[in-house]
Amino acid sequence: MTPTVEQHRFPCGNCGSDLRYLPGTDRLHCDHCGNEEVIEGDGPWAGARAIRERDFRAALEARIPEADIEETRVLQCQNCGALVEFDPDTHATECPFCASPLVTDTGTHRGIKPAAVLPFALSEDQARKAMTDWLGRLWFAPGGLQQYARKGRRMQGIYVPYWTYDADTRSQYRGQRGTVYHETRTRRVTVNGQSQNRSERVQKVRWTRVSGRVARAFDDVLVLASRSLPKKYTDRLSPWDLTALEPYQPQYLAGFRAEAYQVELADGFDEARAIIDATIRRDIKFDIGGDRQRIEQVETEVSDVTFKHVLLPIWLAAYKYGGQTFRFVVNGRTGAVQGERPWSRWKIALAVVAGLLLAAGVGYLLAQNG
Repeated sequence: MTPTVEQHRFPCGNCGSDLRYLPGTDRLHCDHCGNEEVIEGDGPWAGARAIRERDFRAALEARIPEADIEETRVLQCQNCGALVEFDPDTHATECPFCASPLVTDTGTHRGIKPAAVLPFALSEDQARKAMTDWLGRLWFAPGGLQQYARKGRRMQGIYVPYWTYDADTRSQYRGQRGTVYHETRTRRVTVNGQSQNRSERVQKVRWTRVSGRVARAFDDVLVLASRSLPKKYTDRLSPWDLTALEPYQPQYLAGFRAEAYQVELADGFDEARAIIDATIRRDIKFDIGGDRQRIEQVETEVSDVTFKHVLLPIWLAAYKYGGQTFRFVVNGRTGAVQGERPWSRWKIALAVVAGLLLAAGVGYLLAQNG
């Protein structure tokens, strides 16, 4: 059985124009006639209880039901590598991640269907204000960047793919507990040509071998499944209110773009495992106690691994300066902003010159007063 190609277009029941999801509500809105329609189904107030986890091992062995697989029409940007979904009748556009001009083709992406979506809570105007306020605080930014913000150019609302992983872990460890103590030592020193004794406290650590067990149930370890945006910026958009995830319905994507995942499920778990292992090491250090801790060996059993493919909302703007593209991302729920920033060489040079002139002026006044 071949899965159907997902489409995220919904005609207005009043005038036939395309509806779009209205951020922060449970409704689709028609910009043409003002009509609004409630999203049916589980609805935005059903909450995460209706979201189903999928078995990780079964997915690796390709034992996923066809109902959990989807095909979407995508275009891969040749500049940044993004896999962005497009409507079948879209023929020319630009990449929302890097602003490179694109001509779409009819390629499809076959992958695991999203289990949940975190709907946009901020409108484009709210996201632009958050970005403009952030840009206004940047030192030595080109004047064109501020002008770009003031012009109110459109931002792109993008649902970015993530994986979440749940797992139960049991770990055995061996290590050492360090207890800090102090000893008083006396040594000979020379003060003003005279030799004398001086007492001083010296810190030392007494180490004791220990072993033990720790266990933890991990819930929703979040891993970015996109390579289109710098991870250091998307990580700083956290925290995400994952308790507000809604069971996936394409209506939430109406009027927005969605990116297909590029990080495969197994590769995502490798990153999740690094997060899990780091947390386990913190648990072990707490369990060892004392003033200092050394971990010598850890053996971890991981069981009951499940996952979800989820879509999280990001407002995105791309700005070109000096032949380069700079991107700004806004958390579509909280308004947190991160991004790359250009530097104005002229402003930096003027600041250096002004600093030198100020220093020279101060030096001249001091010389005159001296």
